[in-house]
Amino acid sequence: MTRIVPQPVANAVPRWVTSGAAAGTPSIQAGGMEEAVSTMRQLLHDGAPLWVDIDVTVAAQHRLLAELFGFHPLAIEDTLNPDSRVKIEEYQSCLFIVVRGVGLDMDTDDPYDLQTNNLYAFLGPKVLVTVHAGDVPSIARVFDRIAKAPDLMQYGVERVLHAVLDETIDAYFPILQQIDGFIDAIEERVFVDFDDRALHDLFQVRRLVLSLRRHLQPSREVMNILSNRPSTLLTPDVQLYFRDIYDHVLRITDALDTYRELLGSTMESYLSQVNNRLGMTTKALSVVATLSLPFVVVSGMWGMNFARIPLSEWPYGFWILLVGQAALGALLLFFLKRRRWL
Repeated sequence: MTRIVPQPVANAVPRWVTSGAAAGTPSIQAGGMEEAVSTMRQLLHDGAPLWVDIDVTVAAQHRLLAELFGFHPLAIEDTLNPDSRVKIEEYQSCLFIVVRGVGLDMDTDDPYDLQTNNLYAFLGPKVLVTVHAGDVPSIARVFDRIAKAPDLMQYGVERVLHAVLDETIDAYFPILQQIDGFIDAIEERVFVDFDDRALHDLFQVRRLVLSLRRHLQPSREVMNILSNRPSTLLTPDVQLYFRDIYDHVLRITDALDTYRELLGSTMESYLSQVNNRLGMTTKALSVVATLSLPFVVVSGMWGMNFARIPLSEWPYGFWILLVGQAALGALLLFFLKRRRWL
């Protein structure tokens, strides 16, 4: 099993956000690790809203999951496994959520390569801890939103969790637009140019669609639970926001199903064109073989090694046979057209 090994990094302070009790404005903190841990411990004691973002590749940050927040060891172990399945689990003091973010890998020459990353979230009373390996675009975008719109933290960490999950799921939409462009290009190559190399790209796009659906499908159940299952950590008013994400998941799933059917019909059309072209080629070869049959038969009969063969001593025997063969070929051609076999 693949496992992430946290590395020691000097002064690797996690990013964290809180809402100031007096001023009511959030502050994105940075500083020394000891000072940051002391401040976060005090905020937890005071019950202030707190969002902490942990990078599991940094050992000092990963230790905070157990030493500062006291999360369940099984959930902490899952954060080190990049192959953890998408799920939601309820522990005594928190909800543990695993979702999978996707994006097209721009570092490869293959335009259909996917890049995936697991995002883990611990939701407790007035505390949210997000965990991931390396940089995650959805997390960065939410931090930017909070910096520009500080009101988000005042609504509670549940709304921050909604923003993070919403950004993660919405990352599928740009990929859908690119898939739409891929399919349009493939259809033009199949129906207009009949490019025999289009079949390879068609299978690649089909594999991309199936991979996206495989990564997204478990998120449907997670968002359904967050939207509908009663929880002490999520009020009905907050669950309405997660219902919006659930709707996005359904829309993306429907779009992927449509793309899969469209690719299937395109592949069937491509194979039908191949069969039609093969049939036309076979038909042309059959006509050639049929028309050459009189020449083969007559030439074979009059080419036998006998002393006396009719017309062999006539001065115009060759031309008579030639005209006879042409006439038989024309008669066969007329017969085939009359029967509509050509």
